[in-house]
Amino acid sequence: MSLPPLDTSVCPLCGQGNQCAVAAGQAVDACWCMSAQISAAALTAVPGALRGRACICPTCGASAPQKTDQQPPGVPI
Repeated sequence: MSLPPLDTSVCPLCGQGNQCAVAAGQAVDACWCMSAQISAAALTAVPGALRGRACICPTCGASAPQKTDQQPPGVPI
């Protein structure tokens, strides 16, 4: 049995649209995440099978605790 296809436009944490420019067919530089700081805690919350395959949304990225371990802007999610 195979897994259903991955919807890259959906946040793996909340299920809402992730506003990913790349998933929408735009350049990576146009994505909101390229100018945002996203904490390591938000990235760690992404299920292992989806890491590097599905982007989180701005809300989930911003709702993670703000700590000094934040990813700098421009680091792909």
